Amino acid sequence: MTNGIQEAEQEMLGTIKQHSGVGMAVGILAVIAGVLALFSPLVAGLSIAIAVGVLIVAAGVSRLFLAFKMGSFGHGLLVFLLGLLSIAVGGYMLSRPGMALATLTLVLAAYFAVDGAFQVVWAFRLRPIKGWGWALFSGVVSLALGIMIWRQFPISGTWAVGTLVGIQMIFGGSSVASLCSAARRTA
Repeated sequence: MTNGIQEAEQEMLGTIKQHSGVGMAVGILAVIAGVLALFSPLVAGLSIAIAVGVLIVAAGVSRLFLAFKMGSFGHGLLVFLLGLLSIAVGGYMLSRPGMALATLTLVLAAYFAVDGAFQVVWAFRLRPIKGWGWALFSGVVSLALGIMIWRQFPISGTWAVGTLVGIQMIFGGSSVASLCSAARRTA
């Protein structure tokens, strides 16, 4: 059993080491984007709300296309209605990004809490690898951010999304870059 675990750990370390250059670049870009979000949290938050609105509209258009491609309106009726709903919700988000930002505040609270929990679990799976503590720290910070957003809603909704996403990006990017750097140095 122990031999299988060691083989899995060596395989994980080898994969991280093989892609460490890309991982370092992604980590550094995430840190830079996080710093920019901290300098302008309202702009970052509104940008996130607008981007989500655009994605929901795109999903709605895709569903409408699928509904028409199904050939029979009977089979495609539900897909058609879901497409219309997606376009309406996405359009509303685009027309009222401030309101969408307040809604996204609650979604981000849940996201950070779940992301943090998974990062903590992942960190303990990486424990033998040098640098695993950064992954654990990142997970704990993400979990704390989720709780912070939830507790201060709705007061902090207008500025918290951009700030907290920026902080999470800085810590997440730092943890990825640190882990990839440590994996690159191991023999």
